[in-house]
Amino acid sequence: MKDKMGFESLTGLIAFARAGMLGSYTAAARTLSVSPSAVSKSIQRLEQHLGISLFTRTTRSLTLTPEGRELHERVLKLLRDAEEIEQAAKTARAEPAGTLRIAASVPVGLHMLAPLLTQFRLRQPAVKIDLRLNDGYVGFIEEGIDIALRIGELPDSGLLSRRLPPYRLCCYASPDYLNKNGLPRHPGELINHETVNLRYQSTGQLFRWPFNTGKHEIEILPPSAMVMDASEAVLTTIAAGAGIGMAASFMAASWTERGMLIPVLSEFAVERHNLTVLWPESRRTNPAVRAFLDMLFDSL
Repeated sequence: MKDKMGFESLTGLIAFARAGMLGSYTAAARTLSVSPSAVSKSIQRLEQHLGISLFTRTTRSLTLTPEGRELHERVLKLLRDAEEIEQAAKTARAEPAGTLRIAASVPVGLHMLAPLLTQFRLRQPAVKIDLRLNDGYVGFIEEGIDIALRIGELPDSGLLSRRLPPYRLCCYASPDYLNKNGLPRHPGELINHETVNLRYQSTGQLFRWPFNTGKHEIEILPPSAMVMDASEAVLTTIAAGAGIGMAASFMAASWTERGMLIPVLSEFAVERHNLTVLWPESRRTNPAVRAFLDMLFDSL
């Protein structure tokens, strides 16, 4: 007769899944709100119960054994199924409630989400918002993220996703700068103007300005005397009259509405279709997630 799996083995599977995903007992313990020793003991009991070693341990690293790697994939699927059961049970509540954790890149969060979240809270006062702005990797499971918005081409992650409407990359300058220096008529004339450019924090590379010439797209790296590693700094600086800069249309919208920036070379602006919203399958039926996605899609 096979031994039945007890409560301790189930808790061991949860600890094993987190440790295998995060690469350390300490990180797993932090997400589970227990001590590292509790995680270690729970996994040791699981190994004794199964009769196999799940990890190869050294003083500096924790790696899955071949047997542990195979089991880890199955345990993750089991926990995802359990999470879906929990989420399905919670949908019995008709009204959205709880905390909605949203991750986004800094520009998207500041210029697109922040105004929308204010409206969402007015409609759904029982939902609390936890907005996390970061241009790097988002761990949906590790960080408990419900929804993420990202710019750029994304790898196939198994997440549910939907492309948002396109935006434009266009040049902008302040009325004061253009009154003093004139309006360029072609991207080639930018060499005669002051420009402010962006340096990517992740790579250190300068942003190459794309332009649509009608037949094809070209890229120009302007000889900028001012370079900054934050898009907000670029917008603030060109609004102060420092020169011409390039930005996404959704980032510059509030500045143009206030008359602080004017589109430049707009007939050469390029369109991008790489703004994506992602959410886990396990959150698909969550009322708060559904309500926010409905509002996001309607507004955009």
